[in-house]
Amino acid sequence: MAAQINPSILSADFARLADEAKAVEGADWLHVDVMDNHFVPNLTLGVPIVESLARATDTPLDCHLMIEAPDRWAPQYVEAGAGSVTFHVEAATAPVRLAREIRAKGARASMALRPATPIEPYEDLLPELDMLLIMTVEPGFGGQAFLDIMLTKIRRTRELIKKHGLELWLQVDGGVSASTIEQCADAGADVFVAGSAVYGASDPAEAVRALRTQADSATAKASWACDH
Repeated sequence: MAAQINPSILSADFARLADEAKAVEGADWLHVDVMDNHFVPNLTLGVPIVESLARATDTPLDCHLMIEAPDRWAPQYVEAGAGSVTFHVEAATAPVRLAREIRAKGARASMALRPATPIEPYEDLLPELDMLLIMTVEPGFGGQAFLDIMLTKIRRTRELIKKHGLELWLQVDGGVSASTIEQCADAGADVFVAGSAVYGASDPAEAVRALRTQADSATAKASWACDH
């Protein structure tokens, strides 16, 4: 199972978003953090920016909605050009209905969990999803330190995915870097959001390649992947 690297434009230069998107065109997805200053204490990008980015790059957009009322807003991000839309289960009113609506509109449906939110109560929802996002920092700001206590949660989630025989991507977001990505891959993650580790590098494209090499190497030795 090949690792996927998703650079987060939250760490990019917002005055040069089109150029910053082009700088990582070897990435699998471009991660777009949408924050509303309500669900999280920060305000970032919205539908018009997603529309512009979708026109500016061939890299598919992975939109992470850290917002209230995702049931109302998530479908608009699919219409704006997102290929994957992630909503937070803590904010969704009807997560199954929302996941089905996102899929029906043609995008991949993903559900995110804050660090303190356990995966077990949502086990029955997993077949409705294309990806599950485990936050490895508190959502809201880039550049935070990785919470290593989330590794156990990643492992438990991978076990549930295996238990149900699902082809479900497991994404991690927050503090992912050269020093943490191998731990995440070994625990069971296969999609990695990296902000500062990519856009803080002198060569973002090379940073993407290096992170992918590390993740692939760790995955090849991981017990969960060997048993898959």
